[in-house]
Parts: sequence; C-alpha cells; structure tokens
Amino acid sequence: MALSADESGRLGELLTSRAEQVTQRWTEIMVGQLRGRLSQAELVRQVQELHRALLDALGKGTVDLQAEESTELRAVLAEFSRGQARQGLSATETATGVFALKEALLAALEADQSVETLRDYVAFSALVDQMGLFTFETFVRARESLIADQAEQLLELSTPVVKLWEGVVAVPLVGTLDSARAQVVMERLLQTLVDTGSPYAIIDITGVPAVDTQVAQHILKTVVAARLMGADCIISGIRPQIAQTIVALGIEFGDIATKASLADALRHVLRLTGVETSRRQPRREA
Repeated sequence: MALSADESGRLGELLTSRAEQVTQRWTEIMVGQLRGRLSQAELVRQVQELHRALLDALGKGTVDLQAEESTELRAVLAEFSRGQARQGLSATETATGVFALKEALLAALEADQSVETLRDYVAFSALVDQMGLFTFETFVRARESLIADQAEQLLELSTPVVKLWEGVVAVPLVGTLDSARAQVVMERLLQTLVDTGSPYAIIDITGVPAVDTQVAQHILKTVVAARLMGADCIISGIRPQIAQTIVALGIEFGDIATKASLADALRHVLRLTGVETSRRQPRREA
C-alpha cells in the first residue's frame, strides 16, 4: 500500500516536528525487546538512520516501498537487516524492531483524536508493515548467504593440504567425505601440486569413520585427477575395520599404494625418492 502525497506530507511533518519524541520512544521499545543484546548507542544509531531514510522518502511525495523513489529507504532497511543477521539476531527481532515505529507514532498522535488522525495512523501502519516485511525477507536472504559462506569456510578448514617433505604433500581427511567436500579436496590438492611441483601426494583417511562405495569413488577420482597432473598418490590410514569393509564391498584400488598409517606412507614415499629412513630404537635403561 502506498501513501498518498497528503498522507506522506502529514507523516513527514509529524516525524520532523516530533523527531526527538518518536526516535526516543522507538529506541526504548527496541531496547526492551532486545534486552541488552545490542548496546543502546548502536540502537540509537540504527533508529536515526531509519528515521532519516524514511523522511527522505516522504519528502519525495507519494511513498511506495517498491517504487524507484524509495530506493534509498530500501537500501537502509536492507543494511539494517544484514547488520542484525551478522550480529546474531533473529528475523523476528529484526522485523519487530521496525514494527516498533508504529507504537512510537501512536504515542505521538494520541493527543489528537480526530477521524483524520485515525485514518492517517492506519495508512502509516500499513507502510510500516511493508517496511517490516521487507526487512524480514532481506534478513532471511542475508542469513542464508552467511550460512553458505560459513559452510564453504568450514569445508576449506576441514580439508587442509600440508607439505610433509620436499616433493611430498598430504591431505588428512577427517569426518564424512561427501560429494561437495570431495570436490574441495580435489581442487585444493591439485592446486597445491601445481604450486609446489610435488610428485607425491598422501591421502590420509585415518579420521574417516567409515569407507563405503561412495567415499571410495571420491578417493579414486581424486587419485586419478592427481595422476593426470603427474603425481602419484598413496592412501594411508587403512585400519583393519576399513580394510574388511573394502574387501566386503569388492572395492578395487588397483595399483594404488595403501599403507596402514601416515608414517608408513611417508617412509614409503621417501624410499621411492631415495631417502634412507630408519625406525628410531627405544632407549635402553642403564
């Protein structure tokens, strides 16, 4: 619902003449709703920005939140929503922060009980409802974007590629290996092989709780991709339970070297590169 030019003018006049009263009451309501989750100084800043943006929109005549004239108001509302999402507030808390303007307007209008004032309040409330719904929808999109970014960051953190020795890199996998994570593993491994020029890569699955056909396929694809880059892969962390599962499923690793531990895999690679290794003997007690 759009405000007419006359309604916009009267609301603009009210927000200007009673600016301090409206913003103060608006802030008080938000403080009560959030119960200390945001500082009062931050809430005062947010309310003043929303107040200014609304006044600017009202000054352009008829106010329709979807119209081009309300671009600045929508931008401020969107930034308000994204800020609340980043600070951990809920969509309901964000929208009710905007809806609080209705109570602040009612307090400013209660001295005048005329029919025209009542009609104006109904029109003003409809505009505030539009603003609240807009912030709710924007908040949801912002939160979804944040969750997606955090999920991507967690994927990257959970799939490190480390350099163990000159010419030897390793990918220690922990947790379940699904399609999305397998793609990240492959991309990071291949990029590291290019950056370091390493001819050997160790894929350690000690931290993978179970290996099924899907997980095995992901590992095999990663090995094939690495071979296309000119690097040989060794799979380590083949525990007895995983070995039994692989046999039971009929999974074939072909000519891919497999080792029981990361240390065994590293010793194997070092032997291939001509580096002599020996197991450390325990110290004898005197």
